[in-house]
Amino acid sequence: MALVFIDLDGTLIEKKSSERSFFFFLLRKGILRAPQIAAFFLFALCFLPRYGKVIWKKNKAYLAGLPEREVIRAAEEFAGKHLVRSIRREMKERISRHRRDKDETILLTGSLTLLAEPIACFAGIDTVIATICATRNGRLDALPPILHPFSVQKRRIAEDLCRERGVSLNDCTAYGDSIHDLPLLEAVQTPVAVHPDHPLKKIARLRSWEIL
Repeated sequence: MALVFIDLDGTLIEKKSSERSFFFFLLRKGILRAPQIAAFFLFALCFLPRYGKVIWKKNKAYLAGLPEREVIRAAEEFAGKHLVRSIRREMKERISRHRRDKDETILLTGSLTLLAEPIACFAGIDTVIATICATRNGRLDALPPILHPFSVQKRRIAEDLCRERGVSLNDCTAYGDSIHDLPLLEAVQTPVAVHPDHPLKKIARLRSWEIL
């Protein structure tokens, strides 16, 4: 058995930011209101010195104060209506092939767990490791996420999981679309660039990686 790490946005699905689309979905449904928008911008102001240019990827404060159950229900509705139809055909075929080979498929993404889980279930992916938001008394909090698999953190999470499974990361496969996926792609035996952005495409061509 080998482990197969799959990114969500731009890789498994065509959408480059499922979370941005979810933000506007919640806005249209009237779930996001002034307190959530205010928390979103306050987070950016407070944590900009810590996170710099990736502040908007770390910022989940637009969910602050919302009941976790309500957000989960909205995420399931959004995934069913908007994300499922965005799954790339070529990734469906790859996942089916890996499952036939008895590989363990893992959706490893910086997107929200509550978005990643329903799409992984539909795509037939075995395991989900995604962003976990801070909560308090059953409501989402404005604090930084407890877990945020992004860039180098993705590789560290993959290394930890490989140790738990008793396999080497050097024997694994990873699919990614962004230069931010590079630390993980460089660490595996079989890196695959899926509709890559320009920086990743350039590296993939130089290193003769497969490009979907």
